[in-house]
Amino acid sequence: MCEPLGEPTSRRTMLGAMTASAAALALAPLGAEPAAAATDSAAAPAGAGLSLTLLGTNGGPPPLATRYGISSALTVNGRTYVIDCGRGAVTQYLRAGLSMPSLAGIFLTHLHADHVVDYYSFPLLSAGAAGPQGFRDPIQVYGPGPAGIASTVAGAPGPVPGTVELTRLAGRAYAASPTFFMTEHAGIDPATLLDVHDVLPPSAVGASATDSAPAMAPFTVMENDDMKVTAVLVPHGAVFPAYAFRFDTDHGSVVFSGDTAPTPNIVRLAAHTDVLVHEALHPAALASLGLSQALIDHITSTHTDVARLGRIAAEADAGALVATHLGPGQQTVVPDATWRRLLRDSARRADYGGPMVLGADLLHLPVRRHRS
Repeated sequence: MCEPLGEPTSRRTMLGAMTASAAALALAPLGAEPAAAATDSAAAPAGAGLSLTLLGTNGGPPPLATRYGISSALTVNGRTYVIDCGRGAVTQYLRAGLSMPSLAGIFLTHLHADHVVDYYSFPLLSAGAAGPQGFRDPIQVYGPGPAGIASTVAGAPGPVPGTVELTRLAGRAYAASPTFFMTEHAGIDPATLLDVHDVLPPSAVGASATDSAPAMAPFTVMENDDMKVTAVLVPHGAVFPAYAFRFDTDHGSVVFSGDTAPTPNIVRLAAHTDVLVHEALHPAALASLGLSQALIDHITSTHTDVARLGRIAAEADAGALVATHLGPGQQTVVPDATWRRLLRDSARRADYGGPMVLGADLLHLPVRRHRS
């Protein structure tokens, strides 16, 4: 039988001030003895290698006291890349022991508020910082481009902005703060800290707002000395484009599903990946939240039932699966023990033999290849 799902090898106080809720886990084949965990997240960015840190694991916009908004960080050879910037991402980034000078890039899977609300906070709050608090170089940002969808927001006519325009508008909205700082020679323009790229799918795919995630091969988003990043479209209701990202490095590979209903595109993108970081929904628990049936139907049609994760991981031949973007995220509604049981049951039904890890805020996961 398998080891208890999501149980870390060890729990340590982080940075001398954090609780044991921040855990370290080395991913090993199911049934094998776990390898030694990293001593703490603060030490991880210093050397070569690949590691994953879950900054926040809550699914959905409503804020919780017990989970931060969805956000993750990959550290590759001492440089850090943030995937999605939910509520509290900046705070969690620092609590995890990650330094602003190590930040090399941000990737946004889609532009729902719970994935982007803290995005502009990274440059805005760093633009007035000096010394080790700020960025070394402008960071690369990749996010969905404009899809030609008309805005229905009062006072915001025209098409819905993509990532480049979102960034420009955020800079305009927050112009007062850097203007005052720069007047006193105490800061810089946050825009100079970013190099922003809109990501649109290849035209040959034939995707549109009404056919948002047709079957497709992964396409390249960017490539540098650390990694190659590829993406596929995923179905997430009215959202277009919405992406899943794959990061291939010399040390291993990690795939992030973003928010998605089940789709063969994920299986194709995640083929033979070392770690698949996938959203998880427990539909039976939604009724206890007092939601309307229409909203419950929307949530279940645009997300992935935790019961399907074992099959997805098995079909992709993923080395390990990490469940995050947990919905409902309240531990009083779905206790961690319940999530672990659901993951274990999902793996057993699919005959999936890799680890199924329950995500937790500030969980640090060293990544290594699960096959030679």
